[in-house]
Amino acid sequence: MKLIGLLGGTFDPIHFGHLRLAQELADTLNLSEVRFVPSANPPHREPPAASAVHRAAMARLAIAGNPRFHLDDCELERFILSGEPSYTIDTVQALHQQLEDDSTLCLLMGSDAFMGLTTWRHWEKLLELCHMVVAHRPNAPPKIEQMPDKLQACWQNAMSESIESLRSKPAGNILMQHITPLDISASAIRQGLGRGHSQRYLLPNDVISYIEAYQLYR
Repeated sequence: MKLIGLLGGTFDPIHFGHLRLAQELADTLNLSEVRFVPSANPPHREPPAASAVHRAAMARLAIAGNPRFHLDDCELERFILSGEPSYTIDTVQALHQQLEDDSTLCLLMGSDAFMGLTTWRHWEKLLELCHMVVAHRPNAPPKIEQMPDKLQACWQNAMSESIESLRSKPAGNILMQHITPLDISASAIRQGLGRGHSQRYLLPNDVISYIEAYQLYR
């Protein structure tokens, strides 16, 4: 069964932390592709500093040239049509309907996002449609005793230690996977840009050029 990675986020702006996470998981899990899905109207945080159109454009520039990386602007299109918040469950449901019979979705996320999963809309239904792959620092997986009770129960029922288990059924597994830690944050990049400091080597040069051209984060 082919595994398709799904990486959502505000990407405000996209940086090497996002890209390295996607690349390492693509290699380790042998993903056939990774779809980057910029959130148009995220419901769990303050509105992004850059518009959805700019963030999608920067993501497209960042992943250009990688044959396994693709931009999926379904949340942007949905926001333009309805103005509704960007809920992950809606995105996963829409992409699940487009899948071929020999493919399955793997929702990629960091450990911080996973720890807050119970605040997501209809989060319990996600594992009916996809697997979850939680990226964490080496030897530092999320601590089960710090999880909300409902998330603990979900984790204990769905946890898997085998990458091959993701191919044994179309959905329902949670896999923890360590990646190289890169201490890069979009908020720190925005602050640095606001002060006029160079953000070279934190994000792709094409993205930096785009930010400068449109005077973003100033």
